[in-house]
Amino acid sequence: MSYREVSVIEVKEMLRLWLDGRGYREVARLSGTDRKTVRRYVDRARACGLDRDGDACQLTDELLAAVIAEVRPSRPNGKSQTWEIIDTQREQVQAWLKQDLTLTKVHTLLGRRGVVVSYRTLHRYATTELGFGQRRATVPVADCEPGSELQVDFGRLGLLTDIEDGRRRVVHGLIFTRCIRGTCSFGPPTGRPWAR
Repeated sequence: MSYREVSVIEVKEMLRLWLDGRGYREVARLSGTDRKTVRRYVDRARACGLDRDGDACQLTDELLAAVIAEVRPSRPNGKSQTWEIIDTQREQVQAWLKQDLTLTKVHTLLGRRGVVVSYRTLHRYATTELGFGQRRATVPVADCEPGSELQVDFGRLGLLTDIEDGRRRVVHGLIFTRCIRGTCSFGPPTGRPWAR
């Protein structure tokens, strides 16, 4: 089961609903969290001095910070425990990625080594720490003299109406791009008459 971190706004809303006199189940339903999560935050808030007979003015930033610091798991460097587990296998993951293995295969190989982590966490780790999946820089093409280069591509021009039988047809054409101020010429490859 994955861990979903509850935001500060959600914690404040849970505690506000609880202060309004609602039960744990109703607070959980209205806030979209689990009942046990609501109970955990309310218990910590009560231990920090939250009184149910008071109003929502008790929900100060200091109280919320104290409640969240006690409930959330400790992350001294800001990374999860799973992230740390993957980081111990950094060299191996890098070696596999250099061999052009897919990240799915790397995930499977880590599992075979006893390192069971979610694919999503592995993907986040690989993209942020190892640069996985980032596009390589494009190679710039130097400008040339006018008329010395012509780029040709084949593409779809769209639907045009055939004058002879009135049917709409998909028309493909050759696209010629000249290196003169980026001008472009295109046209259907056949000599058939077309109407717009």
